[in-house]
Amino acid sequence: MFFLKKLLISLILPPGLFILIFIFISFVENKKKSIRLIAICSALFLYLISIEPAKDLIFYPLEKKYETPKTLEADAIVVLGGGVRNENSFSEDTANRTISAYFIHQKTKLPIIVSGGAGEGKIADALFISDFLVKIGLERENLIVEKKSRDTSENAIYVSHICKEKNFKKVILVTSAYHMQRAKKLFNKAGIEVLPYPTDFKIRGSYNIYDFLPKFSSFYLTVKGLREYLALLILSFNFS
Repeated sequence: MFFLKKLLISLILPPGLFILIFIFISFVENKKKSIRLIAICSALFLYLISIEPAKDLIFYPLEKKYETPKTLEADAIVVLGGGVRNENSFSEDTANRTISAYFIHQKTKLPIIVSGGAGEGKIADALFISDFLVKIGLERENLIVEKKSRDTSENAIYVSHICKEKNFKKVILVTSAYHMQRAKKLFNKAGIEVLPYPTDFKIRGSYNIYDFLPKFSSFYLTVKGLREYLALLILSFNFS
């Protein structure tokens, strides 16, 4: 009964609903084989990008390049914002990055550079993160706030200015594991030596029958992973 309830929910809500619509079209369309083929392929594609194992397959090459470092030798910690939902909550990416930076500070006592502007929103990531860190016990004098940047490239540029001003030679770069490859390339391009500290891993690695039901959460993360590949491709053209 529990599985049937989960199955029903997954088929009523998108993307399961759209998968059913494409399947329905493939059955009722008898005149044009091309439309039927497109409907079947669309249903299959949408299903694959909406299940947990396929999502993990997308993220594996992005997340497995860097591991969590065992030694933490640097002059400062840099944490990149990953979006703020509203004035009371931040995104999952930002939350995981922020907590990781806080734990690193507890171990090393290094200052934290919080980098992230408002981007497409109204609230600067850096301001929200820094206020949160102060609320959980971090001294404000250990925080350096960079709130102008709108993307990863600008993160790197503005942080490089801070590093030159503070004479920081090497930083611990904290960001989501899937985002680390691009972030490291951009920070190196800006002249900053970084120690990658990946966090916010999206890969689960173990599955049960429920992970093969289409879910919007898996669909959303798969699209996020595909977007990262596109960003890396664009970056590769800029480097060439």
